[in-house]
Amino acid sequence: MTITFRKLHPTFVAEASAVDLRQVHDAETLEAIRRGMDEFAVLVFRDQPFTDEEQMAFARRFDGVLHEKTGAAALGRSRLGTEAIADISNVAPDGELFAPDDRRRAYALGNRLWHTDASFEDPSGRYSMLSARVVPPVRTETEFADARTAYEALDDATRTSIETLRVHHSIAYSRETLGFEFSAEERAKLPGAVQPLVRTNPRTGRRALYLASHAAHVVDWPLPEGRLLLRELIDHVTEPSFVYAHVWRPNDLVIWDNLATMHRGRPFDDATHRREMRRVTTLDLPHAIETA
Repeated sequence: MTITFRKLHPTFVAEASAVDLRQVHDAETLEAIRRGMDEFAVLVFRDQPFTDEEQMAFARRFDGVLHEKTGAAALGRSRLGTEAIADISNVAPDGELFAPDDRRRAYALGNRLWHTDASFEDPSGRYSMLSARVVPPVRTETEFADARTAYEALDDATRTSIETLRVHHSIAYSRETLGFEFSAEERAKLPGAVQPLVRTNPRTGRRALYLASHAAHVVDWPLPEGRLLLRELIDHVTEPSFVYAHVWRPNDLVIWDNLATMHRGRPFDDATHRREMRRVTTLDLPHAIETA
């Protein structure tokens, strides 16, 4: 099967030609999509009417092992019955929209911060795949930032100074910056993980800044200086020239590389309009790709 890509931004992001990913099982097409990810870091696939099971099956074919330790799991079981697929929605288990003061809505507001999926776990997340099941009649967006080009735009002295730095990532930290309060038991389930500040794509060798809202502090640095550095670098990566805004259509599937990008959801009137999304994230493991 031949698949082509149309660039949507000067430095990253492309839209794929028509393909039904539910039917993609052959190694050649899967590898063509991986090469597209290597080049563009974010790929948009239109008209992908996935079920949850089909989306998880494609993710396993594409990159193997799924991330199942989401931060939301610390708050209780998902209405979907599995943590292998994240419920990125404003819908309660009873089918009603979240009330404005619902604790689950307050937690989900953290998705509006720039972040990288599962950076607070070891191993961290690699590819995320977000499926639009129900899209409101109003404009809804997710923004992506090109952390590869942003890294390459840094001056030589800055790149040298950050080369060996390590950063502790914590989803508890990022949620607490918005005022969300965890119980002691919940917080104990979210210890976080240490990651390099600069990561290298194992397929291409291209380097990128690896940070965002989960980045809590620079290891072995004084807390204020480390957080100032992280804030400056996040501001740099999210300059307008490095950012693409995806406007969602029903049955869109967007795949992004968490080693190369940051992303955030944008606000809409979630007290009025239903939006239901499903996200699967694979783990950054040197594993064999499943062929089933």
